Amino acid sequence: MSDSSILPPARLRPEAELARDALSTPVLSRAARLARWAGPATRVDAGGGLVDEQLPDAAAELGLSGEDAAADASEAWRVAVDTGLVEVVDEEEGTVRAGDELSRLTGGSPQDVLSVWLGALETVLGDASVPDLGGLVDAIAGGEGSGELDLDALDWNPEAEAEFLDGVLGNLYLLTVGEDKAGDAPVPLPALAASVIVPDGMAEPSNDVLEQVSDAMMRLDDQFRMLEPVGLVEYQPVDEALMADADEEPAAPVDDTDVARYGLVRLTPLGLYGLRARLLEAGFEAPAVGDLADKGADALLDGTAAYPPAAAHAETEHWLERRRPLEAARELLAAARGSDEGAPLRRLRCQQALSLVGGAAEPALREVLDDAELGGLARVWLAEHGASDVPPPSEAMIFWLTVDTVAAQLAAEGNSEELRALVEGLARQHSGFFDTAWRVDHPATADVLEAMGRLHSDKKIAKEARKAAFKARSQQGG
Repeated sequence: MSDSSILPPARLRPEAELARDALSTPVLSRAARLARWAGPATRVDAGGGLVDEQLPDAAAELGLSGEDAAADASEAWRVAVDTGLVEVVDEEEGTVRAGDELSRLTGGSPQDVLSVWLGALETVLGDASVPDLGGLVDAIAGGEGSGELDLDALDWNPEAEAEFLDGVLGNLYLLTVGEDKAGDAPVPLPALAASVIVPDGMAEPSNDVLEQVSDAMMRLDDQFRMLEPVGLVEYQPVDEALMADADEEPAAPVDDTDVARYGLVRLTPLGLYGLRARLLEAGFEAPAVGDLADKGADALLDGTAAYPPAAAHAETEHWLERRRPLEAARELLAAARGSDEGAPLRRLRCQQALSLVGGAAEPALREVLDDAELGGLARVWLAEHGASDVPPPSEAMIFWLTVDTVAAQLAAEGNSEELRALVEGLARQHSGFFDTAWRVDHPATADVLEAMGRLHSDKKIAKEARKAAFKARSQQGG
C-alpha cells in the first residue's frame, strides 16, 4: 500500500464515545490507576520500570493475581511512563510523580483522552513486534557472554517485524472500511496472514508459501492477544488443540473445517480510529466520512468521486445537513459544470446528491433547463419527481447526456458488468446509435465509443462502435 494511495473513507464513531471506550480498555485504565497509586515511596529503575519489590503491590492495586500478575503490572506501569501519566523526577534516586497527562486523561476533552490512548497504543504495538522473553534471553546468552543482544541468533529483524505487523493491520483496516461490509464480520486469521504472505497472482500457493502463512498465523496469534487489551481489536485466539505437537493426541477431536478455530479478528471502532491516525501520520490519505461537510460543493463532488457508493451517500448526507435545500441544490449544480476529465463523474455525484435534497430543489433544476451541460440532468430529476410542464429534450441533448453518463460510469466503475449491460442496452434501444453518437460535441465522445466497442459482446456492433470512435477522434482533431 503506497503512502500516496487514497483509502476508502472510514466511518468513525463520535469522539466522546471513542474516548469512553479508550478509558475502559484494560491497558489504559490500569496505567491510569497506577499513576494515581504512585507516591513518594515509589521507586523505579534506570529504565523507568518499577523496581521488582514494588511489583507485587502494584499488581495488588490492580486486582491482579496469578503467574502473569507481575508482568501485567509492569506493562501497565511502562504504559503510564511512556504516555506521560507518570514522570520520573530524579533518575538517580528513582523517584516519580504524576505526569501532566494524567490530568488530561481524567479532566480533559475527548481529544485529550484519545491522544493519551494513541500513546498507549504505540507502546503496545512496539511490544507486539518483539519476540517472547524466552527467545530474548536465549539471544542474549548467545552473544558469547557479552550481555549484548544477538539478533542473528534470534532470527529477528525489528524493522521487518514492525513492517509485517503494519502490513497486516493495514489490510485489516482496508477490510473494515471497504464497501462490502466485510468490516462487520470478523476476519479469519489464515486469510489475514495470507494477504501479506501470498504473492499477487499466485492461484495455488506452494508448500513453502503455505508454511510461511502458518508461521505468520502463529506470530499474529501472539500479537493479537497483546493488542486486544489496548482496545485495538476483538480477537478469538487460535484453538490450543490445533497447536498440539504432531506426536501428541489432542484432548478432543479437532474439526479442521471450523475456520473459527484458526482465529478470528475484528477491528474495533476505537481501533479503526487508532489505525487511521497512524496512517495519517505515515502520510497516507485516509479520509473519514464527514471530512467534507464544511467544504464547498466542488470539494464534495471531487472528493467523493473516488468513494464507494455507500460512503459517498453518507458523506453527502453530512454535507446537506448543514445547508438549506434550495441553496445546496444551486451550489451543487454550479459545481457540476465543466468540460474537464472529471466533470462527468462530478455530474453523476451531483445527480445522486440532488436525489437526497427532495422537492425543495425543484426551482434550482428549472433554472438550468437550458444549460447545455445540466439540462439533461435537470429533466431526468424533474421527471423522476413528477414535475409538470417539463420541456422535452432535444435529440442532441439526449445523446450528450448518454455520452456523459457512460463517461461517468467508466470513471466510477471501469469495465464493470453493470456498464456492459448499459452499453448493450443503449445499442439495442437506439437503432443507428453510432451513426449519430460520433457527432456528439462532448470531450469524452471518442473514449466512450471506444469503451462501447470494447465492452459489447456482439462483434458486429463492437466493430461499429470502434469505427464511430475513430470518426469522433478525427472530428476532434485527435
